[in-house]
Amino acid sequence: MADDSEEEVVLHWLVSRRWGQRSILDEEPTRRRRFWVHPIVSQRYRKGHFHSLYKDLRLHPEKFFAFCRMSLGTFDCLLSSLRTVLTFMDTNMRRSITPEERLIVTLRFLATGNSFASLHFEFLLGTSTISRIVRHTCQVIWEQLRETVMPQPKVDDWLRIAVGFNSSAQFPNCLGAMDGKHIRVKKPPHSGSRFFNYKHFFSIVLMAVADSNYKFIMVDIGAYGSTADARIFSASRMGERLRANQLAIPESRRLPGSAGPPAPFVFVADEGFALTNHVMRPFPKRGLDVRRRIYNYRLTRARRYVECAFGILSSKWRVFLSSIQMDPENATRVIQACVVLHNFTRIHEASSSVDLDDFPTTTVLGLDRTLHRRPGTAGIAVRELYADYFLSPEGSLPWQRDAIRGSV
Repeated sequence: MADDSEEEVVLHWLVSRRWGQRSILDEEPTRRRRFWVHPIVSQRYRKGHFHSLYKDLRLHPEKFFAFCRMSLGTFDCLLSSLRTVLTFMDTNMRRSITPEERLIVTLRFLATGNSFASLHFEFLLGTSTISRIVRHTCQVIWEQLRETVMPQPKVDDWLRIAVGFNSSAQFPNCLGAMDGKHIRVKKPPHSGSRFFNYKHFFSIVLMAVADSNYKFIMVDIGAYGSTADARIFSASRMGERLRANQLAIPESRRLPGSAGPPAPFVFVADEGFALTNHVMRPFPKRGLDVRRRIYNYRLTRARRYVECAFGILSSKWRVFLSSIQMDPENATRVIQACVVLHNFTRIHEASSSVDLDDFPTTTVLGLDRTLHRRPGTAGIAVRELYADYFLSPEGSLPWQRDAIRGSV
């Protein structure tokens, strides 16, 4: 009996020991933190870009503009608008990062597209800290400034926009130029081909309406890159509100100098959009007569303003020149912030002139053109009305026939 009990004890000990070794092997080794603050990061107040450059940059406005992609006055105005929501409390463990530094870090990311790891060595902040700062600041910029710089237009606003298009593009009753832009992002995990566009890269779509001052009036951000622009616009909030007559569009008016019937106010778009009584697109390219070619030329002159707006956006905020290394949700926040900052700088800074010759009328930019819908009778009638007007003595331009010479 004693031998049996001793064997049970030994067996129990062996089993326990074997089970303990297995549990130890199954557990992931915990990584011990070597530093509370890394020695390199601890030098932030002496060597970090913000603490070593910020005061000097403010003494040289041209260098400040090159660093932040906005003037010193615009930056100060932006900072005053965001200071309250970017201010955090100091703790016993460490001082909080100031609103100035948070905004500078975010603007530098948007202006250069540098990785968080690269910004870590520039500003001597932790990579995860920079990531949180950028995400939070972009969200704050969108939430705090969207209604200020991109409010929902009212009737008077639409009429003012139409006056601008008639003055600059000679397209009357135009409420805005509409198009979409693919924003390159890294492939989201388990997303299949939903974000893979016809240009053969992964993207989300910025759908926008711009005015004649290259400011964005309405935007829809975040659609799958594989989706055609007509479907994106149809499913967007602005598309739904347009169909429901909730955009406060002015009543139809006669075109300048015309004695014909009143013409609806319209948005100009390319052939990727459906033709409706408030959305004008070009005539199909085959079998065009002079009248239709002139209409296409006049519409394209107005539509180029949204393409110019996209070009200004990308040249100022160079995060768009490479793939945004974020998931779609955070990439959408970055795009939202850039759209708001685009309008903010257009409002607060002297608008720089844009050479429209950099955007030729024969170039087709934007989204996939594979979706074609049969236009409705109302849209066809409105397009014919504008085509007749552009050929009439009241609506023609002296150079339009020379401009279409040689076009197909």
